[in-house]
Amino acid sequence: MDEQKLRSQGWFGRKGKDGFIYRAWMRKQGIAPHEFDGRPIIGICNTWSELTPCNSHFRELAEHVKRGVYEAGGFPVEFPVLSLGETLMKPTAMLFRNLASMDVEEAIRANPLDGVVLLCGCDKTTPSLVMGACSVDLPTIVVSGGPMLTGRHRGKCIGTSDLWRFSEAQRAGHMDDMELSLAEAGMCRSDGHCAVMGTASTMACMVEALGISLPGNAAIPAPDAARKIIAQRSGAEIVRMVKADRKLSDILSPEAFENAIKVNAAIGGSTNFVIHLLAIAGRIGVELSLEDLDRLSADIPLIANLQPSGSFFMEDLYYAGGLPAIINKLLPHLHTGCLTANGRTVAENFGSAECYDPNIITTTDQPFSTMSGIVALKGNLCEQGAVIKPSAASAQLMKHTGKAVVFENIEDYNARIDDPLLEVDETSLLVLKNVGPKGYPGMPEVGNMGLPAKLLAKGVTDMVRISDGRMSGTGFGTVVLHVSPEAADGGTLAIVRGGDEITLDVKGRLLHLHVSDEEIAARKKALPPVAPTAARGYVRLYQEHVQGAHLGADLDFLRGGSGSQVTRDSH
Repeated sequence: MDEQKLRSQGWFGRKGKDGFIYRAWMRKQGIAPHEFDGRPIIGICNTWSELTPCNSHFRELAEHVKRGVYEAGGFPVEFPVLSLGETLMKPTAMLFRNLASMDVEEAIRANPLDGVVLLCGCDKTTPSLVMGACSVDLPTIVVSGGPMLTGRHRGKCIGTSDLWRFSEAQRAGHMDDMELSLAEAGMCRSDGHCAVMGTASTMACMVEALGISLPGNAAIPAPDAARKIIAQRSGAEIVRMVKADRKLSDILSPEAFENAIKVNAAIGGSTNFVIHLLAIAGRIGVELSLEDLDRLSADIPLIANLQPSGSFFMEDLYYAGGLPAIINKLLPHLHTGCLTANGRTVAENFGSAECYDPNIITTTDQPFSTMSGIVALKGNLCEQGAVIKPSAASAQLMKHTGKAVVFENIEDYNARIDDPLLEVDETSLLVLKNVGPKGYPGMPEVGNMGLPAKLLAKGVTDMVRISDGRMSGTGFGTVVLHVSPEAADGGTLAIVRGGDEITLDVKGRLLHLHVSDEEIAARKKALPPVAPTAARGYVRLYQEHVQGAHLGADLDFLRGGSGSQVTRDSH
């Protein structure tokens, strides 16, 4: 890009009153006048927060990004945006993903920035930042915060996926409070996000597979010096991206999305990948559907032996060669000519990547498992779709018919799940309603419901579970999620009654309620109207405008983008 055409010069290159104001108040920070001489201004969009523990090291990481920006001849300016802490925010961080994306979009558009570095880590911080940046479409690169070191408990490796096992063990009486406390102390040993292939790791892999981060970004542990180095390299790269005018729309082609879907299948990525990738596609203008994700995943086996689908951890993946080694093995299945952030193609970036541990990264010919990807289900119980992750499910339940045990909402579930009188056995299907985008609101990670206490006591470890909610990427089990339309939007899920028979057929892509069309219609007609739970503020706006899970649960008026141009001044 010609330096005279740099976007920031619309602020700092001005003469008269407006230019005086734009420069003078920046110079009060000790910035020398030559910093405004036409060099690229790079925004560092930082989601650091002490309320987002996964991103607590981002202040330091930002300093290394700045080194790279200066090194390449740019000028860095760091700014905060809404940070979404998965482990602390109520009722769910997902409720605020779209709000954070609005914050990011408007902060980028309104300010004198030529390019942007997105500092992302905890689950929702990555999609929200990418969504917001897509709607502005400046040169942009992602720097992930990296996974934490693998946890330890009584000589064994542990990660977030073990939390669900510990919880069930405690409920079954096999683990006391003291033992749980010891495990808690050993779980999170360093900076970084979850140490397994949960949603945060999946999102880091997603941006690398899409081509909007540097190769190797996804798996470097947060405390490793290499994480700081890739931050510095990314800072230098964004300056080159600005000079080349290499924008998100140049990288995020339909083929790039197809690559990301196939990589996600190979790594056993989170089901949350679906809802976030659909939302990102909606912002950048790429047509993408649940059926596309199913179709593109179908022939890609699972080659990463990582929890929750396998045994190892993100730290192990890094030592084994990281995501580049996985992508290298997938090259025959990928669009290798896709452009990436560094100006090179997928083939150029990953063609020589090596695997150092075949126990962790297998091959497509001899995969860790043939059960991979995300399967999109259809049927009268989910007219617009639902999803299941086969690699985390139980083989014997992949085709199953049983009677529904129905919970009308999360309070109903919490009140009755451990009731000894609950009419349930291991052949039942647990059905949870009203935990979708509108119904909760925000679509929480409660879909992998804990099993009834009386079945845990009998040694039952999995059941079919169905809901319009989500589950943590660290979770596992035969869990049907994202049922759409959701119960609160008049979907068939809303009229399911206890004792109704339901069939799940993963191979047949079917989720079917054994109730006649006439009876379904009659039950729907008798449903009372659903009133919004919020009277004001963002939550009311969200409930009025959020789209279904099959569209990515974005707000309807946020799809697409408004570009980067701002024509009016503020003085």
